[in-house]
Order: sequence, then C-alpha cells, then structure tokens
Amino acid sequence: MFIAATRQNEGKTTISLGLIAALQHHYPRVGYIKPVGQRFVEIAEQKIDEDIVLMDSVYQLNCPLVDMSPIAVEPDFTRKYLQSSHNEAFVKTIQNAFDRVAWEKDFVLCEGSGHAGVGSVFDLSNAQVAKILGAKVIIVTQGGIGKPIDEVTLNQALFEKEGVEIIGVIINKVIGTKLDYVSDFARRGFKRKGLELLGVLPHEQILPKPTLELICEELDAELLSTQERLDNLVDDVVVGAMSAQNTVSHFKRGVLLITPGDREDIVEAAWTALAGRPDERMAGIVLTGNLRPNASVLKLIRAMPIPVLLTAQDSYEVASTVHDLTVKTRPSDAEKISLIRDLVAKNVNLKKILQAL
Repeated sequence: MFIAATRQNEGKTTISLGLIAALQHHYPRVGYIKPVGQRFVEIAEQKIDEDIVLMDSVYQLNCPLVDMSPIAVEPDFTRKYLQSSHNEAFVKTIQNAFDRVAWEKDFVLCEGSGHAGVGSVFDLSNAQVAKILGAKVIIVTQGGIGKPIDEVTLNQALFEKEGVEIIGVIINKVIGTKLDYVSDFARRGFKRKGLELLGVLPHEQILPKPTLELICEELDAELLSTQERLDNLVDDVVVGAMSAQNTVSHFKRGVLLITPGDREDIVEAAWTALAGRPDERMAGIVLTGNLRPNASVLKLIRAMPIPVLLTAQDSYEVASTVHDLTVKTRPSDAEKISLIRDLVAKNVNLKKILQAL
C-alpha cells in the first residue's frame, strides 16, 4: 500500500504512523519504506529520511535503515540527474530495497513524497514509484470539501495514467465541529469521481505545536539551563520588547518568551514569576543576539525549571523561524504518537482498506 498526498505536509507520515499500528492487529510483521526521501539525517555515513528514523524508533522494524530509505534527494540531485540520467539504476535500487524490506514481512506500507507528480523531474514521481512497486494508493488530503476533491482529482489523473489503482482518500485536519458535514458531502463528491472516502481525521491542536528541542535545533542554539523539559510544547510566542513590568502579564503556560540577551530585567522578572506560579510555567525562553547575561543572571537561568536558549539570531529572526517551522512528529513525542494511533484507529475504516487490497 502506497500513501500519497495532494501536497507536502498534509499528514502522510501521521497517517502512516497510525496505519502501521492498526495493520499490526491483522499482520504481525509490517514493513515500511520511503523510496524517495527529501528530508534526511546522516546515520553511519548514510543519508536516512527523517520519517524512517521515526518509524523504526516507534515500531522496531528489524530492517537496515538504508533499505527503508534507498534514495535521498540531495540539493544537487536533480542537476546531476539531468546531466546524465540513470533512471534504470534508481529503479533497480528501489526494487532491491523493497525486496529486502519485504523479506519475511506480511505487509509493507510505502510512503511517498508530496503529490503524485513530485519526483517527475528525475523520472521517479510518486505515481511512477507506486507503479514500480505494484502498490495500490491511498491519497491523503486536507480539510474542506471542494478544494480536497479538486486536488485529489488532479492527482488521480496522474496515478491512472501510470495504471496505478487508488483505493481511496483520507481527509486530514478537519475542524472538529465540521467532521460530520465534511464526511457527508466529501463522500458524495468522491463517489462521483469513482473514489472511496476511507476516513476523516479531526484537527488536533497539539500535533503542529513545536517542542523546545525542535526549536533549539532549528536555531542552532546553546542551552543555558536545564536539559529537562525540552519536550515542552509551545502554545504561543511573546517577544519581550516592552518593559519588564508589562511583560509579566504574558508569562503564561505554554508561552515561549523571545527577548534580547541583555534584557536582564525581563529574565529576572521571569525567574520571579516561575517561582511564584509553578503550575503556570512558560514553555521556555530564547535569548537573542548572542548577548550572554552577566554571571549573577546566568546563575538564575541555570536554576530555572524551564529551558533557556541563547542564539545569535535577533528577536525578529527567531520569531519568524518559530512561526514558519514545519513540525514533524519525532521519536521523543510520546504524547503525539499515542494520539495519532488513537486518531487513525477511530477515524479510518481499516476494514474497507483491507477489502480493497
């Protein structure tokens, strides 16, 4: 089964994560592969897609990571391909990796990269990869009625051109109060296109929230205080550009405070607030401009019960970075992973999927 989407960040990995847990009730040995990956980390000198690391950490898939992530699209990948195309070698790489991933498995779930056409420039679009693997496709899309049907139809055309069967659609990130309404009319709309609606998942506010650990990595920041609570989730961002007295009213649970490192008055006010309201602790503090506080303030910071980061970026750059973050589920996000499993189990019709396969 191949999980595609109408665009990037629609929830393919979220759906895949939940589906593996659901499938394991029917197939004890489930494998996973992401044939073409674009966001990767280096492990043992191999470029491994981030989603592979997540799935292997959660499910202990008992397969070499490099086989689950056979092709990593590096920054100059497309240029090199267009200079000297070697599609047959890539196809063979994917087929061999799939054979190793599928060894002694009852079922293999494949995850794509974006919409059906992503990868066309190097002749490995999601539609082409699904065809290579002989997989049937589920398309993940987001919210609403008209827009998802329009975008799924566009993707449907490319999959059908490659002779790949689409077994249905899952709509993700739907406002909770509109679940029934969207389910009813989207089902009618997809039926007119010959497609089955397999599930509608509600939008959960916790899933797109970044952790302090992710923010620390994105900012390449130095951790000045406790290494604990890096899993704190950020609900809101406040830039401490006003007086310390006026800033205090913003010191609420889940807030990330961004302020220049020389605003020691604000740091001291935060220390006082944290000591007086332990149940309303902020998520963390980012000190900007590479302005390291003096020794006495640093002593307070090291005793703070929340993460305090120091970065070279200015306050505007930090706020923009946090706002624009693409939040991916990480192996340490235990609460999110548990929620995702429950969401898929409750809102996706696995019986229909198994029948279609």
